[in-house]
Amino acid sequence: MFVDSGILLVRLLFGVAIAAHGSQKLFGWFAGYGLKGTGGFIETLGFRPGVVFAAMTGLSEFVGGLLLAVGLFTPLGAAIVLGTMIVAMVSVHLKNGFFAASNGIEMPFLYAAAALGLVFTGAGTYSLDNVIDVTLFSEPYIVGTLLVLTIVSTGVILGLRTYDQPQTTAPQRVN
Repeated sequence: MFVDSGILLVRLLFGVAIAAHGSQKLFGWFAGYGLKGTGGFIETLGFRPGVVFAAMTGLSEFVGGLLLAVGLFTPLGAAIVLGTMIVAMVSVHLKNGFFAASNGIEMPFLYAAAALGLVFTGAGTYSLDNVIDVTLFSEPYIVGTLLVLTIVSTGVILGLRTYDQPQTTAPQRVN
């Protein structure tokens, strides 16, 4: 009973927080920048078009967080969040070290750790997965497949980054 209560608390608190984080990107809620503002930032990271990548990121966090909060298709929702956090760690935070105080990977790392744990534990007794008897996503081969797909899709998304070439100016003719 205590294990299932613990999983419920983690799912609810983590899921709602991640869904709110995604809603900042999608809708501009909770002092977020919405798709246009987030898209502009994402373009500076080399993801173009920025609005499309902002929508993908926001939807991943929002939908993944909601799935976790209600405990529906829990390993899938957790894998979606995990992939998004890996991309955030590599593209935004890695250059700043580990700790959040210097905008390092600490926060997305902790989010990824929670998501990874939920991929393996599933939703627990107090969940929609349990109520409607969804067992597909708790099968070990499905969990393994989800993790492989997460790694592959993360690699593909990171591979889509473009890196601006430094602009060179033509030498000026001196008269």
